[in-house]
Amino acid sequence: MKSQSSPGGLVYSTDAGRMCPACRQPQARCVCRQARAALPSDGIVRVSRETKGRGGKSVTVVKGVSLAEPALGQLGKQLKAACGSGGTVKDGVIEVQGDHLAKLIELLEKQGFSVKQAGG
Repeated sequence: MKSQSSPGGLVYSTDAGRMCPACRQPQARCVCRQARAALPSDGIVRVSRETKGRGGKSVTVVKGVSLAEPALGQLGKQLKAACGSGGTVKDGVIEVQGDHLAKLIELLEKQGFSVKQAGG
């Protein structure tokens, strides 16, 4: 007979809210996000255009910006407003809907970032 107090398996609870699937901690205390945010950058911001997985629609992607989450969100908001389009900021990547490659490179260089166009 199996003991009721055995420490095996994952216990689900509504007390902690959402849990990180990688480290199994509540998202407020997630260790993965902190480690991901601490990843070093080479100092070069890469701007590229992607259409893969988006039904043929173009999205301009900005990667490699070494800013904290709140500052990155603010930068994303500024870039989206300057282009007059929507987008998102997730996992350290800024996505702006539409083909705004040249405009984003120019805006980021004006703010003092070292920028390169990535991809073809």
